[in-house]
Amino acid sequence: MPCAPPPPSDSPTESGGAIPGLADAPAWVLGGPGLSQVPVVISVPHAGRSYPPAVLATMRDPLMATLRLEDRLIDAVGEAVAARTAAHWIAARAPRAMIDLNRATDDVDGEMFGGAMPGDARPGAPGRRARAGLGLVPRRLPGSGEIWRGPQPRAVLNARIAGIHASYHARLAGLLAEVRARWGAVLLVDLHSMPPLVMPDGRPGATFVLGDRFGSSCDGRLVASAFAHFAAAGELAAHNRPYAGGYVLERHAARGKGVHAVQIEVDRTRYLDTRMDGLGEGFAGLVEVLAGLVERLAVETAEMGQGRVGWAEAAE
Repeated sequence: MPCAPPPPSDSPTESGGAIPGLADAPAWVLGGPGLSQVPVVISVPHAGRSYPPAVLATMRDPLMATLRLEDRLIDAVGEAVAARTAAHWIAARAPRAMIDLNRATDDVDGEMFGGAMPGDARPGAPGRRARAGLGLVPRRLPGSGEIWRGPQPRAVLNARIAGIHASYHARLAGLLAEVRARWGAVLLVDLHSMPPLVMPDGRPGATFVLGDRFGSSCDGRLVASAFAHFAAAGELAAHNRPYAGGYVLERHAARGKGVHAVQIEVDRTRYLDTRMDGLGEGFAGLVEVLAGLVERLAVETAEMGQGRVGWAEAAE
């Protein structure tokens, strides 16, 4: 397995959920001040690195698959940004290889899970991502083929949904509700990393991709302000293509209720070393850019929430 990452930049204040097969290992950790100092929550669902031995044993090529599935060390970026800005953050410790927190629980390739237990609720028809091999439990990686040695019992999937997926999203929903109640509005920043993008003519593509599900998950004023920030910092950013946002935004965004959400993809060469394994020289500069973004959007989100405090819940 890859070398251990550095310790988190901001100590977690809470943990929860459970990783099946790994005793006493939380599925997620959360950090931030007791009372929110800014109306921003940073979510990091794809950087978990706590692998049960049984999971690694069922992989065809654990080293390759885990590194390609992880948003490698983007949690260190998110936690550093949160520490700089006093934002709350929640990060998965359970790995994406076990269950993808940015997928719906019915986006499952049924062939992966045989031997259903009596009374199990079978998922519906697989979604587009599951058919492509990257559903709730990833099955295939482009250019590498099958991840797993064979099918697994349905009970394994059920335990992961209960211990990891349901727990993470319940706590994230609660955290967003707490921050929104204090400020009248809240911005969820769902942080990911991506391979380098390349333009059709071979030139390097955008370093950042901002996804708002084509306008449905976030007020356009916040999105426009984010692009203005990137432009002022000399950074190239793209909008919704090739990443528009997934289940995290779909589930938690509620613009009419003051809950705004954006997904931010970061070119991982910007902050990792040349081996794509540990943090590199660009880490500090990236934290600076993203901390400035959070500070700017926090002010604007707070302004949008003025007048909503006190009646938002009553209107539901």
